[in-house]
Amino acid sequence: MRLSLTYVLIAINLLIFIAEIPVGGSTNRETSLRFGAQYTPLLERGQWFRLFSSLFVHCGFWHLICNMYSLYCLGPALENIFGKTVFLIIYLLSGICGNLLTWKLEKMKGDYRVSMGASGAVFGLLGSCLVLAVLPATAHVFSIRGIISVLIVNIVYGVTNKSINNAAHLGGFAGGAVITLILAAIMKMF
Repeated sequence: MRLSLTYVLIAINLLIFIAEIPVGGSTNRETSLRFGAQYTPLLERGQWFRLFSSLFVHCGFWHLICNMYSLYCLGPALENIFGKTVFLIIYLLSGICGNLLTWKLEKMKGDYRVSMGASGAVFGLLGSCLVLAVLPATAHVFSIRGIISVLIVNIVYGVTNKSINNAAHLGGFAGGAVITLILAAIMKMF
């Protein structure tokens, strides 16, 4: 039996969440920063690892559950299409793209917030699924209508909830779509 990388990523997120509990909890700002949440002033002091580490830190139980459920729903299909290594590249680079857009926009606005979570990476998986849904070789695997409906729900929720980092979602989605287009061209999926 092959070990699913999707489940490994979920386990890592759960373990980090559990590790936060005895040292202040996941909703404590200082604890989140200690565990690697993104914060633009710290990035600019050379802590660039936060572009990566923040993908595994979540703020509260429901934040974790929503992101891990989304990963559980999207991950296995993409992992089957691309394999573990390429799937991991899409996931991580998408999340980093979301964090880079967050950093850039916060720097332009001068408005800094602690940011964390796997949602940029998850949105990257949605971007990847959307690209694959329009390619003839993989269109049968994904529903464009389903992907669009999930995006609409998340956009509406993101606009109405000011604690949501929409830049991470947008950057992750765009990153996942672009990475998948490049991979599809390399793999001759057109």
